Amino acid sequence: MKIPPLDDVSYQLARARQDQLIKPTGALGRLEDIACWFAARQGCTIPVALKPAITVFAADHGVTVQQVSAYPAAVTQAMLHSLAKGQAAIAVLAREIGADYTVVDVGVNHESATPNQVFDERLGPGTRDLSLHAAMTLTQVERALAIGAQYADQAIERGANFLIAGEIGIGNTTSAACVIAALTALDPAMLVGSGTGLDTKGREHKLEIVRHALKRISISHCTGLQVLSEFGGFEIVAMTGYYLQAARAGIPVLLDGYISAAAALAAANIDPASKDWMLVLY
Repeated sequence: MKIPPLDDVSYQLARARQDQLIKPTGALGRLEDIACWFAARQGCTIPVALKPAITVFAADHGVTVQQVSAYPAAVTQAMLHSLAKGQAAIAVLAREIGADYTVVDVGVNHESATPNQVFDERLGPGTRDLSLHAAMTLTQVERALAIGAQYADQAIERGANFLIAGEIGIGNTTSAACVIAALTALDPAMLVGSGTGLDTKGREHKLEIVRHALKRISISHCTGLQVLSEFGGFEIVAMTGYYLQAARAGIPVLLDGYISAAAALAAANIDPASKDWMLVLY
């Protein structure tokens, strides 16, 4: 499905309307720009009220065996239960704004049944160690993209006109750093942070792991799909599919945080037109 173009006429009319309102020109600052941004995507001069949907994807990462996180991989499962019970911060925020809220397990490493209120779409017990092997197969990439698209479609069918993807997964900042570095050619030193609380020594070790992983393959010859296969997490790839499907449906998405940036870059690599449907607030 082709991603639709933006409505420039609606954008221009919305911009002109801002200048006609009883206020100093530009008095509302970025809010005026955001209103016009939505007008171009909703095809109307006055944007309609937002009906957000939040979908949280959860998965584990094999690279955690390399001690790249301050917390063990088992914490992902504990976080998943917190999400299921509606106790996590994102669940509280979703309730406060009346957002449709969904949690999807795409690859958490646990033997017990997936918690109630969580959709089980597990592709495996987490990815493989990306510092030594491709994190997942291309078949798994395609499946994770399809899962993300499926949950975007479901949210839209329930009436959402604004989609937000969230994630949990111990080790996923390492995965994201690799994906971003591979897609942008940026120095990993610019991309690797402390994650969930690594000290300076821990961060340096994490950077070494990322550099080692990136040297495994010839980055310049990789497609976006191959980068996801080599370095992605199941939740990152599902978010990528979520963003792509939202764009195909003409529904804007909000990017929130480092992991979402990695997924968004992958989506933009797969289909550059998807960038027009991504809202970044900074």
